[in-house]
Amino acid sequence: MKGPIARTSTLAAMLLATTACATAQTAPVERAPAAQATTATVGTVPIQPAQPEWAARDAEMDRFLDELIGKMTLEEKVGQLTLLTSDWESTGPTMRDSYQEDIRAGKVGNIFNAYTADYTRELQRLAVENTRLKIPLMFGYDVIHGHRTIFPISLGEAASWDMDAVEKSARVSAEEASAEGIHWTFSPMVDIARDARWGRISEGAGEDVYLGSRVAKARVEGYQGDDLGATDTVLATVKHFAGYGAAQAGRDYHTVDISERTLRDVYLPPFKAAIDAGVGSIMTSFNEYDGVPASGSKYLLTDVLRDQWGFDGFVVTDYTSINEMVAHGYSKDLEQAGEQALDAGVDMDLQGAVFLENLAGSIAAGRVSMDQVDTATRRVLEMKYRLGLFEDPYRYADNARQEATLYKPEFLEAARDVARKSMVLLKNEGDTLPLAAGAQSIALIGPLADSKPDMIGSWAAAGDRQTRPVTVLEGFKARAGRGVRVEYAKGASYEFDAEGKTDGFAEALAVADRSDVIVAVMGEKWDMTGEAASRTSLDLPGNQQALLERLVATGKPVVLVVMSGRPNSIGWADENVPAILHAWYPGTQGGHAVADVVFGDYNPSGKLPVTFPRNVGQAPIHYDMKNTGRPIELGEPGAKYVSRYLNTPNSPLYRFGYGLSYTDFAYSPVTLSAPRMGAGGSITASATITNAGSRAGEEVVQLYVRDLVGSVTRPVQELKGFEKVMLQPGESRTVSFTLEPEDLAFTRGDMSHGWEPGEFRLWIAPSSGAEASTPVTFTLTE
Repeated sequence: MKGPIARTSTLAAMLLATTACATAQTAPVERAPAAQATTATVGTVPIQPAQPEWAARDAEMDRFLDELIGKMTLEEKVGQLTLLTSDWESTGPTMRDSYQEDIRAGKVGNIFNAYTADYTRELQRLAVENTRLKIPLMFGYDVIHGHRTIFPISLGEAASWDMDAVEKSARVSAEEASAEGIHWTFSPMVDIARDARWGRISEGAGEDVYLGSRVAKARVEGYQGDDLGATDTVLATVKHFAGYGAAQAGRDYHTVDISERTLRDVYLPPFKAAIDAGVGSIMTSFNEYDGVPASGSKYLLTDVLRDQWGFDGFVVTDYTSINEMVAHGYSKDLEQAGEQALDAGVDMDLQGAVFLENLAGSIAAGRVSMDQVDTATRRVLEMKYRLGLFEDPYRYADNARQEATLYKPEFLEAARDVARKSMVLLKNEGDTLPLAAGAQSIALIGPLADSKPDMIGSWAAAGDRQTRPVTVLEGFKARAGRGVRVEYAKGASYEFDAEGKTDGFAEALAVADRSDVIVAVMGEKWDMTGEAASRTSLDLPGNQQALLERLVATGKPVVLVVMSGRPNSIGWADENVPAILHAWYPGTQGGHAVADVVFGDYNPSGKLPVTFPRNVGQAPIHYDMKNTGRPIELGEPGAKYVSRYLNTPNSPLYRFGYGLSYTDFAYSPVTLSAPRMGAGGSITASATITNAGSRAGEEVVQLYVRDLVGSVTRPVQELKGFEKVMLQPGESRTVSFTLEPEDLAFTRGDMSHGWEPGEFRLWIAPSSGAEASTPVTFTLTE
């Protein structure tokens, strides 16, 4: 949500119902070739979200807002539709003089990048004590994976497959942020992302619709809690609406070109899940959809969001995205851009000041109606009312609460717990991990082994990057115990210009030579993922790979701990390094969490939320792709005329849902409650999971389904359920999943949404690539 444009004085120049934008029905249809079913049916029945209690209509609120809006001038109304930034200098927070004057004049109703109790109180006083109607400001901030206490990056949290942990992270974030005067977070990002080149893959939940929707719900509920009016909750914003994760070539802000069917079945469901969870605001995306920039798309912001889904919160743009409609070639000037955005359904302009500087003229010219302005104004004021700001504008600016809340011991422990739950054990040949008790000397090597700034990753909000994070070196020294020597050498660099250099190799190899085991902590610098951080290579940057090869050549046991915000091409390591642990960017307590896993105090349980390609040439790649007419499986070994690469297998390096444990789990054959189900019925699939190893551990049990024939082609597999279970050695547990016809619905050949009768294949497994239980077949009948 950043950009090169900042306002200056010259700136004038559950889940399946998502596709109800076509129809609300989920009735069966006979399977038919798509060519025979080409007429789309446009639904007229709104799908009302399951709103929480705090969002219920309030007659007293409505009367208050009616009276207030009736008193407001056009300038005051436009002020409520304007969101401008505060700044942070080395000496602390600042507000531009022109912005202060705008606040006093009632021209700005919302501020972002302002926090701390004292500072938000100061700004709130500008609005409440100086403006005619004393309308309070609303303060927003990018609280993405923690506020002061930083949790693992969002992609890492998704790797936990633990919705309680994800919700806990958001809950702690809300408590800390609200204690520093923040009312509103620009999170969660729910963009489905299937191209590891795109830097913002780190900010979401990965590639899968079902997992992404579950994570979206957990995060919204964590931020907003049961009562938005409680001072320890914050208003959530689901973003970016819509299709942003499909940026062409994986390049941020780039064009998106996807079909309506793909939009409905892949990219919209997590947004609908967030709306059903009661999210109060939605942020537009930078990209276009179907040739129209998202901030000007009436189809997205009105037809889908308002008319079909019944969303009644407010819509805010991303950073200067209204202004950018001119660069897109969709608007001739900023005045037209503002008119198009308001008409499409935008309620608030973030940083561009397009509404502030142009709406009055558009109204005077008759191109915008006062009713449109009043509607947008009401949506914004309603959230301020629900936050309790009209009752007490300073209720979030409490120094005592701030002092008592930040970095609570239980928050730090929660961050450590979520971090270790997020880590994914990718390889463990010969039980290299956990480290043997007999290891008396450990070589800790790599640019991320003792780097505080890198521990918390991108989008670390108000997190202290320099002093608070616990590095891996610090975590190892705290855990290793008396008599165990932990020796560190940076050895390599992750900077791009380090490739081909060997500075530091000699020191690292000397440390390795006098140690029993080598732990290499390598990956990407913290700002190599996130916004505006796309890459055309997924390899370890700099000269890390060269040093890793030298370390393996020593013959000593090597453990590779990877820290990054995207899937990396680590095929060489997979072939040559005995143990690999992916730790993402693990947060404030990350060093302790890595030590917990590496030393065996915690048995890793994470599973990949995204596919790891062998190399960048496979991107974009995801587990639920469709078959071609010439799938490689149907060809003879070495067949040429099948869908394949000449030099690389089709299969990824690591599949979606994959992750190892320090123990072993056995899966029984699947049993079905019945061989078929009909409309209004259900079917239950069960498997018994046994901990066949010697350590207690958690396993993420995953349910996959394949629709064998459809009116349009269907994915080779789709995740339809998961459950994380803890099992003691020798313990068994039966895990069951119940499916209803609606769980098998999709956008059909005639563009309606629903299920179709036919045959389905089902299996329960530890990952998308492992049919640990023999697939079973069931029939869905009319």
